[in-house]
Amino acid sequence: MKSKILLGVILSAWVALGLVAHAERPDHFKGLPADTLEDAVKNFSEYNQKLATVLDKSELSAADLATIHELTYTLENALEKIGAELTALAETLEEVHVASETADSKTALSKGREYLSTARKVIE
Repeated sequence: MKSKILLGVILSAWVALGLVAHAERPDHFKGLPADTLEDAVKNFSEYNQKLATVLDKSELSAADLATIHELTYTLENALEKIGAELTALAETLEEVHVASETADSKTALSKGREYLSTARKVIE
């Protein structure tokens, strides 16, 4: 019985601390959306450059930290989309691989072209 009460107290404290920590965090931003892989790659490149500019200092001001905070939302959106697309790309490449092993030229051709079409959006 004592262990259940102790567990309840610990869980309540943990939840309360989490809510306080969340309440103390700065306002949140949505960041730019990354609806397509092209958008994600563009935003990723552009916002990494912006982040590099802010970080090219020996010390960061409060305004710099706020800028970094805002930039990371767009970067996170871009990385989420890029990650999802690259996972799907790996699956497509595996289909090409299996098709080449099984002499399935029709699938190798169609999935190979699909693979390259997506891959070229990331790297030329």
